Amino acid sequence: METFTIHEGLVVPLDRGNVDTDAIVPKQFLKSIRRSGFGVNLFDAWRYLDIGEPDQDCSKRPLNPDFVLNQPRYQGASIMLARENFGCGSSREHAPWALADYGFRVIIAPSFAEIFYNNCFKNGLLPIVLAEQEVDDLFKACESTPGFRLTVDLPAQIVAWPGKQRVSSFEVDPSRKHRLLHGLDDIALTISHSDKIKAYEAWRKQEEDWVF
Repeated sequence: METFTIHEGLVVPLDRGNVDTDAIVPKQFLKSIRRSGFGVNLFDAWRYLDIGEPDQDCSKRPLNPDFVLNQPRYQGASIMLARENFGCGSSREHAPWALADYGFRVIIAPSFAEIFYNNCFKNGLLPIVLAEQEVDDLFKACESTPGFRLTVDLPAQIVAWPGKQRVSSFEVDPSRKHRLLHGLDDIALTISHSDKIKAYEAWRKQEEDWVF
């Protein structure tokens, strides 16, 4: 998993509340567990004018010009502004996979669905909860300022506006922060304790040899 320390990126505003995981990546694309290749189907039903199918060549599909991700000014965005209860619905881990594969590193919202929030940290995404008024102000600034960018500093736990004209602090669980800073997913975190695991296995073979 890619490490996360300080990220500076273009911001895209998704001005919809209660965006569920089926909207983030529709059910027909859940057949793979590769973790990659889902970016082209991110927000598939909103992003394209036709009905998407697995393994389809998305480069030839008609785009919805009204959807924010298709607008030229937001191409290359890596920070998403969202509204309340982002990531609600089913617990599919494909949702953060699709967001990460598209290129997002940060999602900022007033609130997240709990399972989606947890899955983000496991997949290198940083979900940031800010007060509703702060999120409103960011939406206004993003929509009125072409090329609006933010700097997210995980060690300092701050979101800085251009030129540091304004700074917002955010909370993050220390263990989750540690995992992102060091790029540790569940498997890597387990492997980091391999010496302790081997020592326990050796002890158990000696003390409870009948098990083996």
